[in-house]
Amino acid sequence: MVTEMSVHEMYSHMRAALRDVVPDFELRYKAKLACEINRLKVQKNAVILGHNYMEPALYHSIPDFTGDSLELSRKAAQTDKDIIVFCGVLFMAETAKILNPDKTVLIPSQRAGCSLAASITAADVRALKERFPGVPVVVYINTYADVKAEADICCTSGNAKAVVESLGTRAAIFLPDEYLARNVARETGKHIIFPTLTPHAGDQELDYQLIGWPGRCEVHERFTVEDIRNVRAQFPDVVILAHPECSPEVVQAADFSGSTTAMIRYVERTAAPRYLLLTECAMGDNVAAANPGKEMLRLCSVRCPHMNQITLEDTLRSLQLDQYVVEMPEEIRRRAAQAVERMLAIG
Repeated sequence: MVTEMSVHEMYSHMRAALRDVVPDFELRYKAKLACEINRLKVQKNAVILGHNYMEPALYHSIPDFTGDSLELSRKAAQTDKDIIVFCGVLFMAETAKILNPDKTVLIPSQRAGCSLAASITAADVRALKERFPGVPVVVYINTYADVKAEADICCTSGNAKAVVESLGTRAAIFLPDEYLARNVARETGKHIIFPTLTPHAGDQELDYQLIGWPGRCEVHERFTVEDIRNVRAQFPDVVILAHPECSPEVVQAADFSGSTTAMIRYVERTAAPRYLLLTECAMGDNVAAANPGKEMLRLCSVRCPHMNQITLEDTLRSLQLDQYVVEMPEEIRRRAAQAVERMLAIG
């Protein structure tokens, strides 16, 4: 992103991408914010990372890099900037800090949490490790730092299957997303159990290859097979893409399933009559803006309430005031870094 645009140039840039997505009066207002953010970014030697779920006016104006959790983790690990501003939720900003202990990491809003990350604690992981000694632990990147610190390796939705297979073990603990775990189990042919639903006394007799946890994303769990049937009834030629955090039934009923980056690339590289993305709604708008020649169905009304907390206004204040700084105990950071770096080595 060019960082020295005038307000008029920024407005023109944003309008070219977003005129069919964002009202004009909003673009004029947000162009001013974006210009000031980019000016401060240069002044403070900062880099801005923007997740694919950011609202369109932000996504198309201020990030130096956009992508999914894996891509942004790599960019965070490679940056030479003094300040990292993470336009995403807290666990993502924590991952940037895990990989950059000597840099200042800012998150624009303290309210940008995650229902999935909040579904499990470090104590929960320790309890599972005691219950299943010696079984390696894989934790989804959508977890907080203290949970990552209890893991052997992290994964993203894009590399979960590869990470599980890289272990070379008969069994693995896979936390905390229930649906992603079930989808990985189906892809790898592994039998999965959820021990929180079984009595402890029977652990020795349990047949398991994957051990899961009943955490869910409050956005992706809302998509149903009925939604897909209804869309196909109205638009028989639609190509439906589902995120792996959707239920296995939804993933199987869709035409393609992959990480946010995989979905973006699928749209870019194919020529379907029309597409529908079963994921956070802002991403659908961002993909539509980036692919003006392709028809994207806008039948989604599901916004992540946590991603939605990150705004241009809050990002500007974050840079102006150096708020909110992401910190964690060094022992947790160090142990979490081992799990994240093992994931990055796999790709």
